[in-house]
Parts: sequence; C-alpha cells; structure tokens
Amino acid sequence: MARLPYVNPAETAPTVREALESLPAQLNIFRMLANSETTFRPFLRLGTAILASRTFDPKLRELVILQVGKLSGGEYEWVQHVPIAKALGASEAQVAALETGRLDDACFDARERAVLRFATEALRNVKASHASFEELARHLNPGQIVELLMIVGFYRTIAMLTESTEIEIDGPIGMAIVEASGAERSR
Repeated sequence: MARLPYVNPAETAPTVREALESLPAQLNIFRMLANSETTFRPFLRLGTAILASRTFDPKLRELVILQVGKLSGGEYEWVQHVPIAKALGASEAQVAALETGRLDDACFDARERAVLRFATEALRNVKASHASFEELARHLNPGQIVELLMIVGFYRTIAMLTESTEIEIDGPIGMAIVEASGAERSR
C-alpha cells in the first residue's frame, strides 16, 4: 500500500484533472505525482520533452532509463521501460546485461558503453570522471550530453518518488506513453 494517497481525478483541481485525463493511462505514478499541484504539470511537460526528443536516440534513452532504474532500485521504472526499450530495438541480451550490471558486455556498442558508463558515474558520483566525459564527447554533441544528464536526473527523481512513497507497480503499458508524448510524430 502506498504511503501517500493517490489523487482521484474527480476530486482535484481542474488543471490537475485535465492533465490526468489527457494521459494515455491512469498509472499510479501519475496519480501520486498529482499530489503536488504546483509541480505536476511542469513535471509531465519535462517527461514529455524527454520522451519526444528528436536529438537523443530513443533506444539509447531507454537503455539509460533502465540503468538508472536498476542502480536506483526503481522497480517501477524497470517494469514500465523494459517493454519500451525492446520495442525501440534493445535486445534481450542488453536488458539482461543491464539487469546484472555488465556494462562492458559485447552486446553494447562503443557509443552505448560510453553513454551507460557516463550515466552510471553521474548517477553515483554526481560528477562523471574526465575520462568518461571525454569518451562520451566522442559520441554525443553538447546538446545530447545535456539531455543525457536530464534523463539521468529525471528518472532518478522518479525512482526516488516511487520507492519513497511505495507506489504499487502498474502493469507495463508499453509504447502508449511514448506515443502519447508525440515522439513518433516528431521524428
């Protein structure tokens, strides 16, 4: 049982209700986030911007989300994003490697390893090492590096929220949330 109540759309402010009703599914994460009327809609906009990015590879984004979820103990994000990662081209071997912490596995190419290593260091130490940054900069441009850091921070926040409030895990909804973000239309 969650530590905080889930917002009932019928009993909340109209702006929050409209935002909840516009989502592709009434997931527990959204109903929990809606407790914060002030930050709920901006948080949804940031999440949508991350999912709809035209400059950051969607498969790579999902590998990073899985890595953040795994390292942060964010089971909710893991359950939701494994099907999305697979739908966007992540292999079973890549998911298994992330699940067991094998970032140097041959299933990852050089760019994926550089991104995952950098994301891991940023998550664990706040500041990634110079070596990781230099390797990452060979694969991503400055805008993509900033987006990567935003992805890490955003999904770390989600893991913290889901774990600290003990949100019950919804069954995965797959690509519905990505498609609702407009990601497919923006490519």
